[in-house]
Amino acid sequence: MNFLVLIVQKVAPIFLVTSPLTSYADQIRNIHITKSSRGFSLDTPLIMLVASILRCFYWIGSRFETSLLLQSLIMILVQGVLLKVALDHRSTGDERVPFAGVVYPTKRPFNFWQWRPQRPYWEFLAYFFVITAILQLFFGSSEFFVGLLGYCALGVEAGLPIPQVLANQKARSCKGFRLSVLVSWLIGDIMKTVFFYSSDHVGMQFRLCAGIQFALDAYLGFQFWMFGNGELAKDFEMS
Repeated sequence: MNFLVLIVQKVAPIFLVTSPLTSYADQIRNIHITKSSRGFSLDTPLIMLVASILRCFYWIGSRFETSLLLQSLIMILVQGVLLKVALDHRSTGDERVPFAGVVYPTKRPFNFWQWRPQRPYWEFLAYFFVITAILQLFFGSSEFFVGLLGYCALGVEAGLPIPQVLANQKARSCKGFRLSVLVSWLIGDIMKTVFFYSSDHVGMQFRLCAGIQFALDAYLGFQFWMFGNGELAKDFEMS
């Protein structure tokens, strides 16, 4: 058992740093090739971008494993590309008007993350980064603020599978969501759980996040078994 933990401790940092690429490269490629992001939840890049930005600022006050910081930085780049590709290939009713045909199942306040133009998405992320940086500047020396930042970052990340779970449930299909992403998530969950619980430089926030994510990802696996990649429900539209 100790030998297995030792292997994980050596391999996990490499896996964690490269996981943004191994997890989402196939999803980006699939959207680009099919010219459609239908069935893929735009909330996924939102969650990962917000969580990764928060985690970077959390590192300033907590100084956890450097590999986790590198993972967050790479994740920001990868999710930025994924968001751009998904927005470029979102279904439309009129090709001359971006997102003109998009129908949202539920409206959010201020149409948050359901905007038709692309610019508001990038503006929100820029404002979020600046506001977080200002808060870090004023309250970064507070242990309470640093701890809260960590719980927010990893709490948001722990909820990553939820939008996709809900989308799959509504569509009665997993079409549009790549099995390769799920497999990489599950492998990552196992690696992270062992690594986090065996490392002295990882806070409780990371351990709780890993446990919650594993449970949700396991349910995604159940959805793949239950629904497969069949056709989406006729009344289904993805935000």
